[in-house]
Amino acid sequence: MACANETPSSGSAHVRRQQILTETRALFDRNGVREAPIDDIARAVGVNRAIIYRHFSSKEELFAMILVGYLDEIAEAMRDADRATADDPVERLRALAGAFLDYGAAFPAFADCAQSLLRRRGEDLLNEIRESVLLQLGTSMNRCLSQLVTVLESGRDSGQFTVDDPLLLANVLYNQALGGLNLVRLELTVRETVPGLPAVDHISFESVKTHIIRAAVAMARGGPEH
Repeated sequence: MACANETPSSGSAHVRRQQILTETRALFDRNGVREAPIDDIARAVGVNRAIIYRHFSSKEELFAMILVGYLDEIAEAMRDADRATADDPVERLRALAGAFLDYGAAFPAFADCAQSLLRRRGEDLLNEIRESVLLQLGTSMNRCLSQLVTVLESGRDSGQFTVDDPLLLANVLYNQALGGLNLVRLELTVRETVPGLPAVDHISFESVKTHIIRAAVAMARGGPEH
């Protein structure tokens, strides 16, 4: 085990940093974000927590870099889905949304990691995460959002979509899908059987996915999906 006063060279620092990211990602995928505290990450890497903080300024910065990895994988999955789809904006939007949701269902820790950062105030994140890491996070997120923007603009140009601000709608759809992934994890919906008496029902991933995709197309069209 490395000692707490380890002072890595640039080469060994990169290797250690990548090791920390790899082990943290493995813990997230295996146990979830909430079950991967810094002490557990340090044990998995074989260092103490002081070494973690030599490579990452905060727990939030570590989470941000893990999220970068997730987002890069999602962007690739969305790209593949788009390439396999006919050149029709509606079908392309459905494919992109479906690829995002399929990935989120396969890697539940992605949504947890994303929302753990979204719950923070922007001002707090700026103080807890270095600018270089925020730049990487923004670049990776934009790889996903830009694909949505391109399709929304294409649909607007063809008259199939009514979108005043494609970038804003892309951000709304991204956050809407994150919320849907929470419902996928819960697998339950709430209804009222009689006044004042709630009940719960099981809901499948495919049902949630269908509704989210329909909602995305409806929002792009500016009205109900036909």
